[in-house]
Amino acid sequence: MSKPKLSIVIPAYNEERRLSSTLAAIFAYLDRQPYTFEVIVSDDGSSDRTLDIVEDSARTHPELRALHNEHRGKGCTVRAGIQNATGEVVLFSDADLSTPIEELDRLLPYFDNGYEVVIGSRQGEGARRVGEPLFRHVMGRVFNYIVGLVTISGIRDTQCGFKAFSARAAAEIFRTTLLYGDNAPVIRDAMVTGFDVEVLFLAHKLGYEIREVPVRWNYDAHSKVNPIKDSWRNFRDVVNVRLNDLLGRYSIGHAGACETDSRHLAGQPVA
Repeated sequence: MSKPKLSIVIPAYNEERRLSSTLAAIFAYLDRQPYTFEVIVSDDGSSDRTLDIVEDSARTHPELRALHNEHRGKGCTVRAGIQNATGEVVLFSDADLSTPIEELDRLLPYFDNGYEVVIGSRQGEGARRVGEPLFRHVMGRVFNYIVGLVTISGIRDTQCGFKAFSARAAAEIFRTTLLYGDNAPVIRDAMVTGFDVEVLFLAHKLGYEIREVPVRWNYDAHSKVNPIKDSWRNFRDVVNVRLNDLLGRYSIGHAGACETDSRHLAGQPVA
């Protein structure tokens, strides 16, 4: 069986409220496309009906499958999903679709032009932020300034949850990450981290040119971001990325994959 052209990875933690509409929107978009695809919901140890919703949707969309992970946070959950993806291009997208799936039309053409890491950005000409509170915008700008000073400069927005990679880049980058690997502890609540910074830092370190593409982004009032706890976690992660690099801890093949239980629901991924 040939590999699908596109894999979409959706990290999900207790997303029963919005996952049905998210999957409906994604399949409405993908069903209009000429290429083959798969969709992976990488579940972060949800305690609600998240996996049941995936199973219901998979009955009519055999391209859909789920991964059940222990609750270790978004970084580990995204990593598990990407390491289980089989597409030539792999996108991870937040479960709330704050960046509408149609914005993928802006990213994909760059892969035809030789790019292997293409990321959505809420900054720059053509980007749109809809409904974002001022405090969230200020938080993001301060954090990105710190990222530029400590780890990687020249990227306007490291945290937009809409990033795509070639299969080669995805494999090389995500097997090199250290912050949220198979030794990440099991947690109790939602946790937003700076794993994106490590991913982009490693992409740059491994020689990939990162293409930043302005996209539309809609603020979700039900966001799981905790301004105090998550700001501290993000800052700590940025510092740890720099320390890991200075101590020579990053090397190809160093980190193991997150433990995961792959559940193929209602059929196999499309080829």
